[in-house]
Amino acid sequence: MSGIIGHSMYALLGLRAAEARGVSLAQLAARHLPSYLCGAYLGADVGTVPAAICVDTDTPVGYGSQRLAKSPLTGGRVKQWTLSIGAEQFTPRQIHDQLYGRAHIAFGWAANDRLLEVPWERLPKYFAKVLQDARELHGPSERQLAYALGWMTHVIGDGLIKSVAPGLDLHILDGKYTPANRPIQDLVTFHEIGIKELGLNWPTLLCDLVDAPIEPLQAHYMRVGKARGQLANSFSRGWAPEKQWLLLEVMAVNRRYQRVRNERILKQLALHKTAEGMQCDPILSERAKGLRYTAMVALAEKANFRHALWQMGESIAKTFVEVQRLMPEITNDQRLDRPSWDELTENWRRP
Repeated sequence: MSGIIGHSMYALLGLRAAEARGVSLAQLAARHLPSYLCGAYLGADVGTVPAAICVDTDTPVGYGSQRLAKSPLTGGRVKQWTLSIGAEQFTPRQIHDQLYGRAHIAFGWAANDRLLEVPWERLPKYFAKVLQDARELHGPSERQLAYALGWMTHVIGDGLIKSVAPGLDLHILDGKYTPANRPIQDLVTFHEIGIKELGLNWPTLLCDLVDAPIEPLQAHYMRVGKARGQLANSFSRGWAPEKQWLLLEVMAVNRRYQRVRNERILKQLALHKTAEGMQCDPILSERAKGLRYTAMVALAEKANFRHALWQMGESIAKTFVEVQRLMPEITNDQRLDRPSWDELTENWRRP
């Protein structure tokens, strides 16, 4: 499924929960919401690349290391998508194996790199070192900090929803994190919670998200590049400067392809009026073992899906609180981008 819907929601709920606690980091993220949400998805899911090319239309299709037997656009042949950099070519699986664990840090590493996993209980320290280095290595921009905060919500959200970490017990249809559950989670999150309860404008939100700039800080928190800063002092293993050029190319592809995916995701998640009520895309219904939309909503209600999302928001907020405790200096700058427009107006007003 999309991934971007769930992770955007986790980030938004975490932001609201942190704001309710008066966390300064939440104020910073809210001021740079597109970058915060971009970090919450593209800041971690570097496997956001095409799976294949539709031969009939020469159009990228699929997602990551997904295997496609035929084109979802025409039903015709597909060929493997690869990223060409000089004389080298990288498949989606190779990109995943080299970079996915580096973005998710606590899980998802290729077998040979699993010793580099950061234990769940050490994540706040890792996050705090990243934020400290952001200011030291790349200047006082708030935007990069908001991006990193979004990335943190992805690591936490994936850890909980995939049961890598304890704390979330969600059984909807056939287990916790299964192919049949994901369409239900996306559709209910998109319509019942996102639109009806929170009033989200998903097309605008997703457009703003994907247009957010690449942040150099991403290479640092993925330990791709020269080992430096507080992060390298505390987490000295696993730095891979030789992968930096690959990551930069991949991040550019992530944004290009997600623009294509945004349109497809919005189209697939749309509901349609039928004689039996609102219905979702038949493909999503098929993936959810034949359930129609109204049945999906009822099942999510029975599973207390909203409570699970509340737990997600609370977990993210608690992590923000702990990260802020570890770096109290950030609370001394309520606004790091200085001077503000109000200050400029006061200084530049004609006497």
